[in-house]
Amino acid sequence: MQVQSLQIRAATENDLEAIVSLFADDPLGGHGDTTDPEALPDYRAAFARITASANETLYVAELDGEVVGTFQTLITTTLTGRGASNMIVEAVQTRADVRGRGVGAAMIAHAIDKARKDGMRFVQLTSNAVRRDAHRFYERLGFTPSHIGFKLKLK
Repeated sequence: MQVQSLQIRAATENDLEAIVSLFADDPLGGHGDTTDPEALPDYRAAFARITASANETLYVAELDGEVVGTFQTLITTTLTGRGASNMIVEAVQTRADVRGRGVGAAMIAHAIDKARKDGMRFVQLTSNAVRRDAHRFYERLGFTPSHIGFKLKLK
């Protein structure tokens, strides 16, 4: 597969099963994602909420008609930074068999380009603490580990 033919576009509901498969194939994520057909209504409901939001976009990376990656962006505006808006990148996932071929870098570059065009103050993301390879990847792309994130699991 040639990365030059990679297309990054907004996801459609037709992409949903491929996106879920990417997450279900992630041994480190720990999110409980599954391709079990009984879970599909949950994913469809989440997809509907995402696409209904003016501040969220779910993307896919496609090579030769196959979804090989996904990520989501969220725009937040805070009073800090004189009311600046920022882009958060979430749920970055590349299919295992295409890792190391530039798909992830192209997805992040797409998000950064969009943030620049939209006048964002910065792009930020979080990465699971156990994903050392991902940390090196993000640092290579210019991200710096500037903050410590915290989570409180509710479900």
